[in-house]
Amino acid sequence: MMGAATVLFIVVVAAIWVEQSESEYIEYNTTQRIVNGQINVHLVPHSHDDVGWLKTVDQYYVGANNSIRGACVQNVLDSVISALLEDKNRKFIYVEMAFFQRWWRQQSKAKKIKVKELVDSGQLEFINGGMCMHDEATPHYIDLIDQTTLGHQFIKDEFGKTPRVGWQIDPFGHSAVQAYLLGAELGFDSLFFARIDYQDRAKRLKEKTLEVIWQGSRTLGSSSQIFTGIFPRHYDPPDGFTFEINDVSPPIQDDILLFDYNVQERVNDFVAAALYQANVTRTNHIMWAMGTDFRYQYADSWFRQMDKFIHYVNQDGRVNALYSTPSIYTDSKYAANEQWPLKVDDFFPYADHPNAYWTGYFTSRPALKGYVRVMSGYYQAARQLEFFKGRNASGPNTNSLAEALAIAQHHDAVSGTERQHVAADYALRLSLGYKEAEVLVASALSFLVNQKLSSQQEKPVTDLQQCPLLNISYCPSSEATLTNGKSLVIVVYNPLAWKREEVIRIPVSTIDVSVKDSAGNEVESQILPLSNATLILRKYYVKAYLGMSPGAEPKYWLAFPVSVPPLGFSTYIVSKPRQTGDRSTISKVHRSEGSTNNSIEVGQGSLKLLYSADEGKLTHYVNSRNLVKASVEQTYSYYSGNDGTDKDPQASGAYVFRPNGSFPIKSDRQESFTVLSGPVLDEVHQQLNPWISQITRIFKGKEHAEVEFTVGPIPVDDNIGKELITQFTTSLETNRTFYTDSNGRDFIKR
Repeated sequence: MMGAATVLFIVVVAAIWVEQSESEYIEYNTTQRIVNGQINVHLVPHSHDDVGWLKTVDQYYVGANNSIRGACVQNVLDSVISALLEDKNRKFIYVEMAFFQRWWRQQSKAKKIKVKELVDSGQLEFINGGMCMHDEATPHYIDLIDQTTLGHQFIKDEFGKTPRVGWQIDPFGHSAVQAYLLGAELGFDSLFFARIDYQDRAKRLKEKTLEVIWQGSRTLGSSSQIFTGIFPRHYDPPDGFTFEINDVSPPIQDDILLFDYNVQERVNDFVAAALYQANVTRTNHIMWAMGTDFRYQYADSWFRQMDKFIHYVNQDGRVNALYSTPSIYTDSKYAANEQWPLKVDDFFPYADHPNAYWTGYFTSRPALKGYVRVMSGYYQAARQLEFFKGRNASGPNTNSLAEALAIAQHHDAVSGTERQHVAADYALRLSLGYKEAEVLVASALSFLVNQKLSSQQEKPVTDLQQCPLLNISYCPSSEATLTNGKSLVIVVYNPLAWKREEVIRIPVSTIDVSVKDSAGNEVESQILPLSNATLILRKYYVKAYLGMSPGAEPKYWLAFPVSVPPLGFSTYIVSKPRQTGDRSTISKVHRSEGSTNNSIEVGQGSLKLLYSADEGKLTHYVNSRNLVKASVEQTYSYYSGNDGTDKDPQASGAYVFRPNGSFPIKSDRQESFTVLSGPVLDEVHQQLNPWISQITRIFKGKEHAEVEFTVGPIPVDDNIGKELITQFTTSLETNRTFYTDSNGRDFIKR
């Protein structure tokens, strides 16, 4: 017995020693190959790096504020580049140039040479290539173009490459403008994303229509279409194949000296997941997005496992695995010569489960949305003036504002879904960018104005000031008292390519003013009083913005029409009139109290609005030019937000709009109703309740009305979240058809 046991022990030890000598090092075969007639699994390593969300863009980059989220994009890029240099077959795609630019600036010349070699070889590929992965619901198409151009210009300048593929994997729904303008017309060969309505995804999985030809514009037809792929799940790998350092997916353990050897088991898992996806995908090519948010901070943990999977899966032979990119995958799809389903219109609204429609962000953080839009318009004008005068690379220039606007298009920025301190960071960047651009605009306009004045042998303008706080009725330059023969010169610039005739309004401290154009001709003007709501806002926000209370309050608006040539400017002079009859017309005031008419008519041109004299409510609109008279009623209501305490825990919030119901807001008394009329415009001032007031304006010669409402503070002492709306009810026969905006460029029929 003793001898037999001894012999057995010696045999086992000898066998182990032989295996150990063979398993010291395994050279994994990761050579890229496409196998015809077999399922090809394209493994696409990526990291989805939000340009701000729970942390600011710079906090995400350097890895600060990790108590919120352990994310450091600098680590991602450092780690990925090192991993790619270890094996020429490995690949990685990168998307957000706002981060890559930050990283690139910090690299040595030697490192940059190596990275350029990775890009030239196709190991590192820039996909999408904008400064951020922009939102698709709330931005204007001009901003989408600008932020994409900024990123692509960086890639072109540094690497001589142009991205081929759109990668909008995380935005909360997808617009038709994205398909054709930021896809087909941008020159992309394909577009990929993850988020579509859960019901739509289920239907497409069943019908094998996750990959389509998306025709984004009915007008442009086939020239607007792009091959589009929708992921069968999220933008992460199938369950069991995530390999960040703290992930729970079992790694391939292929060392027979260690416990839990599992090569065949993990290969079987891989093949099963591949076959499942192949059954819902056309052609024999499928793509796995190998990554998710802020992954590859330790890239070896991913690449080590993918090396093993490619090696062992290909040895197994049932499917073929390869390192790939969306560009390689797209080429394979094109080569398959498949007939693809046609998709038109867009992918809105998006819901990821019942009662969870992601439409709340359409209106989240409206102040930031408004700031982005205003700064966008200012940037377009500043860029033109920068060109007219001549660009100064050392400053001041528009670069900072361009970069601030670019990252503000991120799908967790202008969307309003970011944390408060992140929203403040976006606003601060816009403010700093504006400050620099403001200096440029003043300098360029002075240059252009003085060129004109010089030709007329007049004194030059030396100090042009702007009024960025006009939205809260604050403009020190126009509020100053004009004494000792001083005048206020107003320069109005038109950045559009057609002549514009508009009415501008500036706050003034006196009614004793008149307006002339640059030729000295009298310009018809009108004085209107500032409303109480306007004065309250002014006092509060000027102090918040400047850190001090404003001085003497202006009492009036001065309104006058301007005519401005395309891509040009006009000047107007505001001064103290020499004769009483020359001064601006003071608005006539009509109050609803004591009116003997049943209705009050407002408007002097083709368009007129009719209000009931007893209640002060809008009842009809009339367009005498079109011979149209129709009933119209305006009301205010609010949606009460669901707090998620019922059977379905989904609450209403920044992302999801889930109301409990809508409730009318009624005045507990007759509405305060005042009509101001004059030669330039008519205004209707209404105070609906202590926290809602409204001004409706009808300009002489215009066929539209302008509604300005002031709301707040919204009472929440009943602990009910409220989303306010105003609703216009008309007699139009619409057959339940309406149109929604698509990034300010198209309308989508619903």
